[in-house]
Amino acid sequence: MMLVLLGPPGAGKGTQAKRLENLRGLVQLSTGDMLRAAVAAGTELGRKAGAIMQRGELVPDDLVVGLIAERLDAEKDVSGFILDGFPRTIGQAEALDELLQSRGLQVDRTVVIDVDDDALVERITGRFTCASCGEGYHDRFKRPQVDGVCDKCGATEFKRRPDDTEEVVRSRLEAYHAQTKPLIGYYSKQGKVRAVNGMADIEMVQKEIDQALDAA
Repeated sequence: MMLVLLGPPGAGKGTQAKRLENLRGLVQLSTGDMLRAAVAAGTELGRKAGAIMQRGELVPDDLVVGLIAERLDAEKDVSGFILDGFPRTIGQAEALDELLQSRGLQVDRTVVIDVDDDALVERITGRFTCASCGEGYHDRFKRPQVDGVCDKCGATEFKRRPDDTEEVVRSRLEAYHAQTKPLIGYYSKQGKVRAVNGMADIEMVQKEIDQALDAA
């Protein structure tokens, strides 16, 4: 199965992708992770991407597609793949379709995790982590049992991501709606879109995703 996960930043795509990896034997293709790994490994694509990233520029679509092609060719004995973070635009989706068709593959399902913008802002701006063990918390939804003390390791220092501000989050949401949301229409025309309610609790979102993947 070739699955595309769509949803705004903070919708929980990474959490759900990890679960699908564990339960269904799918391999998550996170373009950010692949770029960093290629740069660290010093591959030809990695060297090209690294130079571009050092200049603060966006990595061209053809390089990203090349990285995906390498992973598809390297991972032969798997149940399928989860694309997280790519495609982001119609042009990228078309390039992905060409790549998959050249290998006798196609996108089988696109799952859209729907979340209200204001709820996402609250979800993202309220999160923080233990500086020692990385355990995640939230100002409203998951506070430490003892205020100021990590439940997991007992540390007393916490940190927040510097880009988890309302201004930055709303800017990222605007970019998502302008560039990535049109992909819903692109894949809907192919009859491949299933939407799930990302406002529900994690267990319900998981159930809806399973139903979406198992639907005929």
